[in-house]
Amino acid sequence: MTDHEFDIEPAEPPAERDEATADIFGTPAAPPPDTAEDAAYTVIARKYRPRAFEDLIGQEGMVRTLTNAFNLGRIAHAFMLTGVRGVGKTTTARLLARALNYESDTVHAPSIAHLATEGRHCRAIIDGRHLDVLELDAATRSKVDEMRELLDGVRYAPAQARYKVYIIDEVHMLSANAFAALLKTLEEPPPHAKFIFATTEIRKVPVTILSRCQRFDLRRVEPEVIAANLADIAAKEGIAIEAEALKLIARAAEGSVRDAQSLLDQALVQGDPGERVGAGVVRDMLGLSDRALTIEIFEKAAGGDAAGAITAFRGLYAVGADPAMTAMDLLEHCHGASVAKALGPDVLHLPSDQAARLAALGAALSAGTLSRLWQMLLKALDEVTRAPDPAAALDMILIRLAYAADLPGPEAGLELLRSGGTIPAGGGGARRPSGGGGGGGAMAGVQTQPSLSPQANPGPRLASFEDIAALAEARRDIALKYEIERYVRPISFRPGAVEFEPAPGAPSNLAQRLSARLKEWTGQPWLVATDARGGAETLADRQSRDRAKVRDEVLSEPFVQAVLAAFPGTEVVEVRQMETPAVAQPDPEAGDDED
Repeated sequence: MTDHEFDIEPAEPPAERDEATADIFGTPAAPPPDTAEDAAYTVIARKYRPRAFEDLIGQEGMVRTLTNAFNLGRIAHAFMLTGVRGVGKTTTARLLARALNYESDTVHAPSIAHLATEGRHCRAIIDGRHLDVLELDAATRSKVDEMRELLDGVRYAPAQARYKVYIIDEVHMLSANAFAALLKTLEEPPPHAKFIFATTEIRKVPVTILSRCQRFDLRRVEPEVIAANLADIAAKEGIAIEAEALKLIARAAEGSVRDAQSLLDQALVQGDPGERVGAGVVRDMLGLSDRALTIEIFEKAAGGDAAGAITAFRGLYAVGADPAMTAMDLLEHCHGASVAKALGPDVLHLPSDQAARLAALGAALSAGTLSRLWQMLLKALDEVTRAPDPAAALDMILIRLAYAADLPGPEAGLELLRSGGTIPAGGGGARRPSGGGGGGGAMAGVQTQPSLSPQANPGPRLASFEDIAALAEARRDIALKYEIERYVRPISFRPGAVEFEPAPGAPSNLAQRLSARLKEWTGQPWLVATDARGGAETLADRQSRDRAKVRDEVLSEPFVQAVLAAFPGTEVVEVRQMETPAVAQPDPEAGDDED
Protein backbone atom coordinates (compact mmCIF):
# COMPACT_ATOMS: atom_id res chain seq x y z
CA MET A 1 0.00 0.00 0.00
CA THR A 2 1.24 3.52 -0.69
CA ASP A 3 1.81 6.29 1.83
CA HIS A 4 -1.32 7.96 0.60
CA GLU A 5 -3.37 4.93 1.55
CA PHE A 6 -2.19 5.19 5.19
CA ASP A 7 -3.08 8.90 5.26
CA ILE A 8 -6.72 8.32 4.41
CA GLU A 9 -8.87 8.57 7.55
CA PRO A 10 -12.28 6.97 8.01
CA ALA A 11 -15.20 9.01 6.77
CA GLU A 12 -16.49 11.42 9.39
CA PRO A 13 -19.86 10.64 10.96
CA PRO A 14 -22.83 12.30 9.25
CA ALA A 15 -23.55 14.42 12.32
CA GLU A 16 -20.03 15.89 12.30
CA ARG A 17 -20.20 16.65 8.56
CA ASP A 18 -23.59 18.34 8.99
CA GLU A 19 -22.25 20.37 11.91
CA ALA A 20 -19.33 21.63 9.85
CA THR A 21 -21.61 22.54 6.98
CA ALA A 22 -24.01 24.29 9.30
CA ASP A 23 -21.15 26.27 10.82
CA ILE A 24 -20.34 27.75 7.41
CA PHE A 25 -23.81 29.19 7.05
CA GLY A 26 -24.24 30.34 10.61
CA THR A 27 -26.71 27.74 11.93
CA PRO A 28 -25.39 25.35 14.58
CA ALA A 29 -26.50 21.79 14.05
CA ALA A 30 -28.81 20.24 16.59
CA PRO A 31 -27.45 17.32 18.62
CA PRO A 32 -28.45 13.82 17.58
CA PRO A 33 -31.82 12.83 18.99
CA ASP A 34 -30.36 10.03 21.10
CA THR A 35 -28.05 12.24 23.18
CA ALA A 36 -28.43 12.91 26.88
CA GLU A 37 -30.02 16.28 26.14
CA ASP A 38 -33.32 14.50 25.49
CA ALA A 39 -33.48 13.78 29.20
CA ALA A 40 -33.37 17.51 29.97
CA TYR A 41 -36.53 19.58 30.24
CA THR A 42 -37.80 21.05 26.98
CA VAL A 43 -39.66 24.33 27.29
CA ILE A 44 -43.28 24.35 26.15
CA ALA A 45 -42.66 26.73 23.23
CA ARG A 46 -40.24 24.18 21.70
CA LYS A 47 -41.99 21.03 22.82
CA TYR A 48 -45.29 22.02 21.22
CA ARG A 49 -43.92 23.72 18.12
CA PRO A 50 -46.23 22.88 15.19
CA ARG A 51 -45.11 19.86 13.16
CA ALA A 52 -47.68 20.34 10.38
CA PHE A 53 -49.55 23.27 8.88
CA GLU A 54 -52.80 22.22 10.52
CA ASP A 55 -51.07 22.73 13.89
CA LEU A 56 -50.56 26.45 13.18
CA ILE A 57 -53.16 28.46 15.08
CA GLY A 58 -54.65 31.73 13.93
CA GLN A 59 -53.13 31.67 10.41
CA GLU A 60 -55.86 29.89 8.48
CA GLY A 61 -55.74 32.30 5.53
CA MET A 62 -52.07 31.69 4.88
CA VAL A 63 -52.43 27.93 5.25
CA ARG A 64 -55.31 27.87 2.78
CA THR A 65 -53.35 29.87 0.20
CA LEU A 66 -50.25 27.71 0.51
CA THR A 67 -52.29 24.51 0.32
CA ASN A 68 -53.94 25.64 -2.90
CA ALA A 69 -50.59 26.67 -4.37
CA PHE A 70 -49.03 23.27 -3.64
CA ASN A 71 -52.06 21.39 -4.93
CA LEU A 72 -52.00 23.37 -8.20
CA GLY A 73 -48.24 23.18 -8.58
CA ARG A 74 -47.94 26.99 -8.55
CA ILE A 75 -45.19 27.26 -5.95
CA ALA A 76 -43.30 30.56 -5.78
CA HIS A 77 -39.52 30.63 -5.76
CA ALA A 78 -39.38 33.08 -2.82
CA PHE A 79 -41.62 33.67 0.19
CA MET A 80 -41.69 36.67 2.54
CA LEU A 81 -43.17 36.01 5.98
CA THR A 82 -43.85 39.05 8.14
CA GLY A 83 -45.54 39.65 11.46
CA VAL A 84 -44.89 40.45 15.11
CA ARG A 85 -42.75 38.25 17.29
CA GLY A 86 -43.99 34.79 18.14
CA VAL A 87 -46.75 34.38 15.54
CA GLY A 88 -45.00 31.53 13.70
CA LYS A 89 -42.72 33.00 11.02
CA THR A 90 -39.72 30.72 11.61
CA THR A 91 -41.97 27.73 12.24
CA THR A 92 -43.79 28.36 8.97
CA ALA A 93 -40.46 28.66 7.16
CA ARG A 94 -39.34 25.25 8.44
CA LEU A 95 -42.68 23.70 7.58
CA LEU A 96 -42.35 25.11 4.06
CA ALA A 97 -38.87 23.62 3.78
CA ARG A 98 -40.27 20.22 4.75
CA ALA A 99 -43.21 20.55 2.36
CA LEU A 100 -40.96 21.53 -0.56
CA ASN A 101 -38.70 18.52 0.03
CA TYR A 102 -41.32 16.05 1.24
CA GLU A 103 -40.74 12.54 -0.01
CA SER A 104 -41.97 9.15 1.11
CA ASP A 105 -42.57 5.73 -0.40
CA THR A 106 -45.85 6.92 -1.88
CA VAL A 107 -45.36 10.70 -2.26
CA HIS A 108 -42.78 12.03 -4.71
CA ALA A 109 -43.82 15.67 -5.10
CA PRO A 110 -43.99 18.74 -2.85
CA SER A 111 -46.80 18.23 -0.38
CA ILE A 112 -48.37 20.07 2.54
CA ALA A 113 -51.07 17.51 3.30
CA HIS A 114 -48.69 14.73 4.39
CA LEU A 115 -46.50 16.60 6.89
CA ALA A 116 -48.19 14.90 9.84
CA THR A 117 -46.25 11.80 8.79
CA GLU A 118 -42.50 12.35 8.64
CA GLY A 119 -40.88 11.84 5.23
CA ARG A 120 -37.33 10.93 4.34
CA HIS A 121 -35.92 14.40 4.93
CA CYS A 122 -38.25 15.66 7.66
CA ARG A 123 -36.27 14.59 10.71
CA ALA A 124 -33.05 16.13 9.45
CA ILE A 125 -34.82 19.39 8.60
CA ILE A 126 -36.54 19.50 12.02
CA ASP A 127 -33.21 18.95 13.76
CA GLY A 128 -31.54 21.61 11.60
CA ARG A 129 -28.92 19.31 10.09
CA HIS A 130 -30.07 18.81 6.51
CA LEU A 131 -27.47 19.65 3.89
CA ASP A 132 -29.93 21.31 1.50
CA VAL A 133 -31.86 23.42 4.00
CA LEU A 134 -29.68 26.33 5.08
CA GLU A 135 -30.93 28.62 7.83
CA LEU A 136 -29.16 31.78 8.93
CA ASP A 137 -29.84 34.91 10.93
CA ALA A 138 -29.36 38.08 8.90
CA ALA A 139 -28.68 40.05 12.09
CA THR A 140 -25.30 38.31 12.47
CA ARG A 141 -24.51 37.84 8.76
CA SER A 142 -25.55 41.12 7.20
CA LYS A 143 -22.47 42.00 5.16
CA VAL A 144 -22.30 41.72 1.39
CA ASP A 145 -19.31 39.36 1.45
CA GLU A 146 -21.20 36.90 3.63
CA MET A 147 -24.22 37.09 1.32
CA ARG A 148 -22.05 36.45 -1.73
CA GLU A 149 -20.47 33.48 0.02
CA LEU A 150 -23.94 32.09 0.64
CA LEU A 151 -25.18 32.72 -2.89
CA ASP A 152 -22.14 31.11 -4.50
CA GLY A 153 -23.63 27.75 -3.69
CA VAL A 154 -27.04 28.50 -5.19
CA ARG A 155 -26.01 27.43 -8.69
CA TYR A 156 -25.11 23.93 -7.48
CA ALA A 157 -27.80 21.25 -7.42
CA PRO A 158 -29.05 19.95 -4.06
CA ALA A 159 -27.09 17.07 -2.59
CA GLN A 160 -29.97 14.99 -1.24
CA ALA A 161 -33.38 16.67 -1.43
CA ARG A 162 -35.51 18.08 -4.23
CA TYR A 163 -34.76 21.77 -3.55
CA LYS A 164 -32.09 23.82 -1.91
CA VAL A 165 -33.99 25.95 0.59
CA TYR A 166 -32.48 29.13 2.03
CA ILE A 167 -34.20 30.40 5.19
CA ILE A 168 -33.07 33.91 6.16
CA ASP A 169 -34.51 35.19 9.43
CA GLU A 170 -34.74 38.93 10.23
CA VAL A 171 -33.95 39.68 6.60
CA HIS A 172 -34.45 43.41 7.15
CA MET A 173 -31.07 43.45 8.95
CA LEU A 174 -29.17 42.88 5.70
CA SER A 175 -27.13 45.81 4.44
CA ALA A 176 -28.01 47.66 1.24
CA ASN A 177 -25.17 45.96 -0.61
CA ALA A 178 -26.26 42.55 0.68
CA PHE A 179 -29.78 43.20 -0.62
CA ALA A 180 -28.31 44.21 -3.97
CA ALA A 181 -26.36 40.97 -4.15
CA LEU A 182 -29.48 38.98 -3.24
CA LEU A 183 -31.62 40.81 -5.82
CA LYS A 184 -29.81 39.36 -8.84
CA THR A 185 -30.39 35.81 -7.64
CA LEU A 186 -34.08 36.52 -6.94
CA GLU A 187 -34.52 37.92 -10.44
CA GLU A 188 -33.23 34.76 -12.13
CA PRO A 189 -33.27 31.95 -9.56
CA PRO A 190 -32.24 28.43 -10.57
CA PRO A 191 -35.15 25.98 -10.62
CA HIS A 192 -33.74 23.94 -7.73
CA ALA A 193 -33.49 26.88 -5.26
CA LYS A 194 -36.17 28.30 -2.98
CA PHE A 195 -35.88 31.30 -0.64
CA ILE A 196 -37.89 31.88 2.53
CA PHE A 197 -37.48 35.21 4.30
CA ALA A 198 -38.85 36.21 7.69
CA THR A 199 -38.96 39.69 9.20
CA THR A 200 -40.66 41.75 11.87
CA GLU A 201 -39.84 45.03 10.08
CA ILE A 202 -41.32 44.67 6.60
CA ARG A 203 -40.94 48.40 5.89
CA LYS A 204 -37.16 48.08 6.04
CA VAL A 205 -37.08 45.54 3.23
CA PRO A 206 -36.49 47.16 -0.19
CA VAL A 207 -39.50 47.11 -2.48
CA THR A 208 -37.35 45.48 -5.18
CA ILE A 209 -37.01 42.44 -2.92
CA LEU A 210 -40.66 42.43 -1.89
CA SER A 211 -41.87 42.54 -5.49
CA ARG A 212 -40.10 39.26 -6.21
CA CYS A 213 -41.52 37.37 -3.23
CA GLN A 214 -44.89 35.90 -2.37
CA ARG A 215 -45.76 37.81 0.79
CA PHE A 216 -47.70 36.46 3.76
CA ASP A 217 -48.65 38.68 6.69
CA LEU A 218 -48.99 36.49 9.77
CA ARG A 219 -51.55 38.24 11.93
CA ARG A 220 -51.74 38.47 15.69
CA VAL A 221 -53.64 35.59 17.19
CA GLU A 222 -56.86 36.39 19.03
CA PRO A 223 -56.75 36.01 22.84
CA GLU A 224 -59.50 33.38 22.92
CA VAL A 225 -57.62 31.26 20.36
CA ILE A 226 -54.42 31.51 22.40
CA ALA A 227 -56.30 30.65 25.59
CA ALA A 228 -57.73 27.51 23.96
CA ASN A 229 -54.25 26.47 22.82
CA LEU A 230 -52.85 27.00 26.33
CA ALA A 231 -55.68 24.98 27.85
CA ASP A 232 -54.89 22.11 25.47
CA ILE A 233 -51.19 22.25 26.38
CA ALA A 234 -51.96 22.34 30.11
CA ALA A 235 -54.19 19.28 29.72
CA LYS A 236 -51.43 17.39 27.91
CA GLU A 237 -48.95 18.37 30.62
CA GLY A 238 -51.37 17.23 33.32
CA ILE A 239 -51.37 20.65 35.00
CA ALA A 240 -54.52 22.19 36.49
CA ILE A 241 -54.87 25.90 35.83
CA GLU A 242 -57.87 28.20 36.04
CA ALA A 243 -59.51 29.43 32.85
CA GLU A 244 -59.26 33.03 34.07
CA ALA A 245 -55.50 32.58 34.49
CA LEU A 246 -55.22 31.41 30.89
CA LYS A 247 -57.17 34.47 29.74
CA LEU A 248 -54.77 36.73 31.63
CA ILE A 249 -51.79 35.07 29.94
CA ALA A 250 -53.43 35.24 26.50
CA ARG A 251 -54.16 38.93 26.90
CA ALA A 252 -50.64 39.69 28.18
CA ALA A 253 -49.10 37.90 25.17
CA GLU A 254 -50.54 40.54 22.81
CA GLY A 255 -51.17 38.11 19.97
CA SER A 256 -47.87 36.19 20.25
CA VAL A 257 -48.30 32.46 20.63
CA ARG A 258 -44.68 31.93 21.63
CA ASP A 259 -44.88 34.61 24.34
CA ALA A 260 -48.07 33.03 25.66
CA GLN A 261 -46.48 29.58 25.83
CA SER A 262 -43.41 30.99 27.56
CA LEU A 263 -45.63 32.73 30.12
CA LEU A 264 -47.54 29.48 30.63
CA ASP A 265 -44.24 27.72 31.27
CA GLN A 266 -43.47 30.33 33.90
CA ALA A 267 -46.94 30.16 35.44
CA LEU A 268 -46.88 26.39 35.86
CA VAL A 269 -44.02 26.64 38.36
CA GLN A 270 -45.54 29.50 40.38
CA GLY A 271 -47.87 27.41 42.49
CA ASP A 272 -47.17 24.50 44.79
CA PRO A 273 -46.77 21.07 43.16
CA GLY A 274 -50.07 19.32 42.64
CA GLU A 275 -52.16 22.43 43.29
CA ARG A 276 -54.29 24.31 40.80
CA VAL A 277 -52.68 27.45 39.37
CA GLY A 278 -55.08 30.30 40.09
CA ALA A 279 -55.69 33.62 38.41
CA GLY A 280 -54.28 35.45 41.42
CA VAL A 281 -50.93 33.70 41.02
CA VAL A 282 -50.75 34.64 37.34
CA ARG A 283 -51.87 38.18 38.10
CA ASP A 284 -49.04 38.56 40.62
CA MET A 285 -46.58 37.02 38.17
CA LEU A 286 -47.53 39.48 35.44
CA GLY A 287 -47.79 42.46 37.78
CA LEU A 288 -51.42 42.99 36.78
CA SER A 289 -54.11 44.65 38.80
CA ASP A 290 -57.32 42.82 39.60
CA ARG A 291 -59.57 43.68 36.65
CA ALA A 292 -62.67 43.73 38.82
CA LEU A 293 -61.06 46.35 41.05
CA THR A 294 -59.77 48.43 38.14
CA ILE A 295 -63.29 48.38 36.68
CA GLU A 296 -64.48 49.70 40.04
CA ILE A 297 -61.85 52.47 39.85
CA PHE A 298 -63.02 53.39 36.36
CA GLU A 299 -66.67 53.36 37.46
CA LYS A 300 -65.95 55.72 40.34
CA ALA A 301 -63.79 58.06 38.25
CA ALA A 302 -66.33 58.14 35.42
CA GLY A 303 -69.06 58.81 37.97
CA GLY A 304 -67.19 61.80 39.43
CA ASP A 305 -66.20 60.11 42.71
CA ALA A 306 -62.54 61.08 42.91
CA ALA A 307 -62.19 60.11 46.58
CA GLY A 308 -63.57 56.62 45.98
CA ALA A 309 -61.39 56.11 42.89
CA ILE A 310 -58.20 57.16 44.68
CA THR A 311 -59.02 55.02 47.72
CA ALA A 312 -59.61 51.97 45.52
CA PHE A 313 -56.37 52.55 43.61
CA ARG A 314 -54.33 52.95 46.76
CA GLY A 315 -55.70 49.66 48.00
CA LEU A 316 -54.46 48.03 44.82
CA TYR A 317 -51.14 49.85 45.00
CA ALA A 318 -50.59 48.61 48.55
CA VAL A 319 -50.66 45.00 47.36
CA GLY A 320 -48.19 45.63 44.53
CA ALA A 321 -50.20 46.86 41.54
CA ASP A 322 -48.17 48.76 38.96
CA PRO A 323 -49.58 52.27 38.30
CA ALA A 324 -48.69 52.04 34.61
CA MET A 325 -50.52 48.72 34.26
CA THR A 326 -53.47 50.19 36.16
CA ALA A 327 -53.57 53.11 33.72
CA MET A 328 -53.47 50.61 30.85
CA ASP A 329 -56.39 48.71 32.40
CA LEU A 330 -58.38 51.94 32.70
CA LEU A 331 -57.70 52.62 29.03
CA GLU A 332 -58.93 49.12 28.14
CA HIS A 333 -62.05 49.60 30.26
CA CYS A 334 -62.82 52.87 28.46
CA HIS A 335 -62.43 51.06 25.15
CA GLY A 336 -64.55 48.16 26.39
CA ALA A 337 -67.35 50.44 27.57
CA SER A 338 -67.32 52.27 24.22
CA VAL A 339 -67.40 49.05 22.19
CA ALA A 340 -70.11 47.58 24.39
CA LYS A 341 -72.16 50.74 23.90
CA ALA A 342 -71.92 50.32 20.12
CA LEU A 343 -72.04 46.52 19.71
CA GLY A 344 -73.24 45.09 23.02
CA PRO A 345 -71.42 43.20 25.80
CA ASP A 346 -71.13 39.95 23.84
CA VAL A 347 -68.17 41.29 21.83
CA LEU A 348 -66.06 41.76 24.97
CA HIS A 349 -63.72 38.86 25.71
CA LEU A 350 -64.29 39.14 29.44
CA PRO A 351 -66.14 37.24 32.16
CA SER A 352 -69.87 37.86 31.99
CA ASP A 353 -70.02 39.97 35.16
CA GLN A 354 -67.19 42.27 34.05
CA ALA A 355 -68.64 42.60 30.55
CA ALA A 356 -72.02 43.49 32.06
CA ARG A 357 -70.47 46.20 34.24
CA LEU A 358 -68.65 47.79 31.31
CA ALA A 359 -71.79 47.59 29.18
CA ALA A 360 -73.78 49.33 31.92
CA LEU A 361 -71.12 52.01 32.16
CA GLY A 362 -71.18 52.50 28.39
CA ALA A 363 -74.95 52.85 28.47
CA ALA A 364 -74.77 55.44 31.25
CA LEU A 365 -72.13 57.64 29.57
CA SER A 366 -72.50 59.48 26.31
CA ALA A 367 -70.26 58.74 23.36
CA GLY A 368 -68.74 62.20 23.72
CA THR A 369 -67.87 61.60 27.37
CA LEU A 370 -66.29 58.23 26.59
CA SER A 371 -64.28 59.79 23.79
CA ARG A 372 -63.10 62.55 26.11
CA LEU A 373 -62.08 60.02 28.79
CA TRP A 374 -60.23 57.98 26.16
CA GLN A 375 -58.17 60.98 25.06
CA MET A 376 -57.35 61.87 28.66
CA LEU A 377 -56.29 58.31 29.47
CA LEU A 378 -54.04 58.15 26.41
CA LYS A 379 -52.19 61.18 27.70
CA ALA A 380 -52.30 59.81 31.24
CA LEU A 381 -50.50 56.62 30.24
CA ASP A 382 -47.54 58.65 29.03
CA GLU A 383 -47.61 60.80 32.16
CA VAL A 384 -47.52 57.79 34.49
CA THR A 385 -44.60 56.32 32.55
CA ARG A 386 -42.53 59.51 32.76
CA ALA A 387 -43.52 60.72 36.23
CA PRO A 388 -40.95 60.46 39.06
CA ASP A 389 -43.76 59.14 41.29
CA PRO A 390 -46.12 57.04 39.13
CA ALA A 391 -48.58 56.47 41.98
CA ALA A 392 -48.96 60.21 42.61
CA ALA A 393 -49.37 60.78 38.88
CA LEU A 394 -52.22 58.27 38.77
CA ASP A 395 -53.86 59.98 41.75
CA MET A 396 -53.88 63.25 39.82
CA ILE A 397 -55.20 61.49 36.73
CA LEU A 398 -58.13 60.02 38.66
CA ILE A 399 -58.97 63.49 40.01
CA ARG A 400 -58.85 64.84 36.47
CA LEU A 401 -61.10 62.06 35.18
CA ALA A 402 -63.63 62.66 37.94
CA TYR A 403 -63.61 66.38 37.21
CA ALA A 404 -64.09 65.82 33.48
CA ALA A 405 -66.91 63.38 34.13
CA ASP A 406 -68.95 66.23 35.65
CA LEU A 407 -68.47 68.58 32.73
CA PRO A 408 -71.43 68.60 30.36
CA GLY A 409 -70.89 67.66 26.75
CA PRO A 410 -71.29 70.22 23.99
CA GLU A 411 -74.87 69.12 23.30
CA ALA A 412 -75.92 69.29 26.95
CA GLY A 413 -74.20 72.63 27.44
CA LEU A 414 -75.90 74.12 24.40
CA GLU A 415 -79.30 72.83 25.51
CA LEU A 416 -78.72 74.25 28.99
CA LEU A 417 -77.82 77.64 27.59
CA ARG A 418 -80.82 77.68 25.28
CA SER A 419 -83.11 76.99 28.22
CA GLY A 420 -81.70 79.99 30.09
CA GLY A 421 -79.78 77.94 32.65
CA THR A 422 -76.22 78.50 33.82
CA ILE A 423 -73.21 76.22 33.80
CA PRO A 424 -71.34 76.10 37.14
CA ALA A 425 -67.76 77.25 36.85
CA GLY A 426 -66.49 73.89 38.04
CA GLY A 427 -68.65 71.68 35.86
CA GLY A 428 -72.22 70.61 35.36
CA GLY A 429 -72.56 67.43 37.36
CA ALA A 430 -74.67 66.79 40.39
CA ARG A 431 -73.42 67.75 43.83
CA ARG A 432 -71.88 64.90 45.77
CA PRO A 433 -71.43 64.90 49.52
CA SER A 434 -68.32 62.69 49.47
CA GLY A 435 -65.83 65.31 48.39
CA GLY A 436 -65.21 63.67 45.03
CA GLY A 437 -66.41 64.71 41.69
CA GLY A 438 -63.77 67.25 40.83
CA GLY A 439 -65.06 70.63 39.86
CA GLY A 440 -68.67 69.57 39.51
CA GLY A 441 -69.04 67.73 42.81
CA ALA A 442 -69.04 69.11 46.30
CA MET A 443 -66.04 71.27 45.47
CA ALA A 444 -68.14 73.20 42.95
CA GLY A 445 -69.74 75.15 45.75
CA VAL A 446 -66.38 76.38 47.08
CA GLN A 447 -65.11 79.67 45.64
CA THR A 448 -61.62 78.78 44.43
CA GLN A 449 -60.75 82.38 43.44
CA PRO A 450 -62.18 84.72 46.12
CA SER A 451 -62.79 88.31 45.17
CA LEU A 452 -60.28 90.79 46.51
CA SER A 453 -60.87 94.38 47.52
CA PRO A 454 -60.27 97.08 44.94
CA GLN A 455 -57.21 98.20 46.89
CA ALA A 456 -55.66 94.73 46.79
CA ASN A 457 -56.66 93.97 43.21
CA PRO A 458 -58.17 96.68 41.02
CA GLY A 459 -59.40 93.97 38.63
CA PRO A 460 -59.22 93.86 34.86
CA ARG A 461 -59.72 96.99 32.83
CA LEU A 462 -62.88 96.89 30.75
CA ALA A 463 -63.45 99.27 27.83
CA SER A 464 -66.25 97.63 25.83
CA PHE A 465 -68.90 94.93 25.85
CA GLU A 466 -66.41 92.71 23.99
CA ASP A 467 -64.12 92.96 27.03
CA ILE A 468 -66.99 91.93 29.32
CA ALA A 469 -67.74 88.90 27.14
CA ALA A 470 -64.05 87.96 27.10
CA LEU A 471 -63.88 88.29 30.90
CA ALA A 472 -66.94 86.04 31.29
CA GLU A 473 -65.26 83.41 29.10
CA ALA A 474 -62.02 83.69 31.09
CA ARG A 475 -63.97 83.16 34.34
CA ARG A 476 -65.74 80.18 32.74
CA ASP A 477 -69.22 81.70 33.00
CA ILE A 478 -70.17 80.46 29.55
CA ALA A 479 -73.88 81.11 30.06
CA LEU A 480 -73.30 84.82 30.76
CA LYS A 481 -70.92 85.12 27.79
CA TYR A 482 -73.56 83.52 25.55
CA GLU A 483 -76.23 85.97 26.77
CA ILE A 484 -73.98 89.04 26.38
CA GLU A 485 -73.19 88.12 22.80
CA ARG A 486 -76.79 87.39 21.76
CA TYR A 487 -79.07 89.53 23.91
CA VAL A 488 -77.13 92.73 24.64
CA ARG A 489 -77.57 95.65 22.21
CA PRO A 490 -75.04 98.22 23.46
CA ILE A 491 -76.18 101.81 24.08
CA SER A 492 -73.43 103.30 26.23
CA PHE A 493 -70.32 102.07 28.03
CA ARG A 494 -68.08 103.72 30.59
CA PRO A 495 -66.11 102.21 33.48
CA GLY A 496 -68.55 101.42 36.27
CA ALA A 497 -71.73 102.00 34.24
CA VAL A 498 -73.18 100.35 31.14
CA GLU A 499 -76.50 100.65 29.38
CA PHE A 500 -77.99 98.32 26.78
CA GLU A 501 -81.23 97.32 25.10
CA PRO A 502 -82.26 93.68 25.73
CA ALA A 503 -82.79 91.73 22.52
CA PRO A 504 -85.92 89.58 22.17
CA GLY A 505 -85.60 86.41 24.23
CA ALA A 506 -83.19 87.91 26.78
CA PRO A 507 -83.51 86.60 30.38
CA SER A 508 -85.36 89.03 32.63
CA ASN A 509 -82.56 89.00 35.23
CA LEU A 510 -79.71 89.59 32.78
CA ALA A 511 -78.93 93.10 34.04
CA GLN A 512 -78.88 92.04 37.69
CA ARG A 513 -76.66 89.04 37.02
CA LEU A 514 -74.28 91.08 34.89
CA SER A 515 -73.98 93.74 37.61
CA ALA A 516 -73.27 91.12 40.28
CA ARG A 517 -70.68 89.32 38.18
CA LEU A 518 -68.85 92.54 37.25
CA LYS A 519 -68.66 93.57 40.90
CA GLU A 520 -67.34 90.12 41.83
CA TRP A 521 -64.72 90.05 39.08
CA THR A 522 -63.48 93.65 39.25
CA GLY A 523 -63.95 94.46 42.92
CA GLN A 524 -65.91 97.60 42.04
CA PRO A 525 -69.65 98.34 41.95
CA TRP A 526 -71.16 98.54 38.47
CA LEU A 527 -74.39 100.18 37.40
CA VAL A 528 -76.09 98.14 34.68
CA ALA A 529 -79.22 99.70 33.16
CA THR A 530 -81.55 98.69 30.35
CA ASP A 531 -83.41 100.94 27.93
CA ALA A 532 -85.84 100.06 25.17
CA ARG A 533 -85.04 103.11 23.05
CA GLY A 534 -82.82 101.12 20.72
CA GLY A 535 -79.21 100.00 20.79
CA ALA A 536 -76.54 98.86 18.38
CA GLU A 537 -76.36 95.36 16.95
CA THR A 538 -75.38 92.53 19.26
CA LEU A 539 -71.91 91.00 19.23
CA ALA A 540 -73.33 87.85 17.67
CA ASP A 541 -74.96 89.87 14.87
CA ARG A 542 -71.73 91.75 14.22
CA GLN A 543 -69.72 88.54 14.14
CA SER A 544 -72.25 86.96 11.79
CA ARG A 545 -72.10 90.00 9.51
CA ASP A 546 -68.29 89.95 9.51
CA ARG A 547 -68.25 86.24 8.68
CA ALA A 548 -70.73 86.77 5.86
CA LYS A 549 -68.58 89.58 4.48
CA VAL A 550 -65.46 87.44 4.55
CA ARG A 551 -67.36 84.55 2.98
CA ASP A 552 -68.60 86.77 0.15
CA GLU A 553 -65.07 87.99 -0.47
CA VAL A 554 -63.80 84.42 -0.63
CA LEU A 555 -66.60 83.37 -2.97
CA SER A 556 -65.67 86.21 -5.32
CA GLU A 557 -62.16 84.82 -5.75
CA PRO A 558 -61.66 83.35 -9.26
CA PHE A 559 -59.92 80.27 -7.88
CA VAL A 560 -62.78 79.48 -5.51
CA GLN A 561 -65.31 80.01 -8.28
CA ALA A 562 -63.37 77.64 -10.51
CA VAL A 563 -63.38 74.98 -7.77
CA LEU A 564 -67.12 75.35 -7.21
CA ALA A 565 -67.73 75.10 -10.96
CA ALA A 566 -65.56 71.99 -11.22
CA PHE A 567 -67.44 70.28 -8.38
CA PRO A 568 -71.19 70.93 -8.77
CA GLY A 569 -73.08 70.96 -5.51
CA THR A 570 -70.03 71.99 -3.47
CA GLU A 571 -70.68 74.52 -0.74
CA VAL A 572 -68.30 76.72 1.25
CA VAL A 573 -69.27 75.88 4.79
CA GLU A 574 -66.77 77.90 6.79
CA VAL A 575 -63.92 80.34 6.20
CA ARG A 576 -61.06 80.33 8.68
CA GLN A 577 -58.28 82.87 8.97
CA MET A 578 -54.96 81.05 9.15
CA GLU A 579 -52.24 82.55 11.28
CA THR A 580 -49.05 83.39 9.45
CA PRO A 581 -46.12 81.58 11.10
CA ALA A 582 -43.52 83.87 12.56
CA VAL A 583 -40.25 83.98 10.62
CA ALA A 584 -37.17 83.79 12.77
CA GLN A 585 -35.00 86.88 12.37
CA PRO A 586 -31.29 86.28 11.81
CA ASP A 587 -29.03 87.08 14.73
CA PRO A 588 -26.64 89.86 13.66
CA GLU A 589 -24.06 88.59 16.12
CA ALA A 590 -24.20 85.06 14.79
CA GLY A 591 -21.96 85.84 11.83
CA ASP A 592 -21.84 83.48 8.87
CA ASP A 593 -21.86 80.32 10.96
CA GLU A 594 -24.72 78.27 9.48
CA ASP A 595 -24.87 76.02 12.56
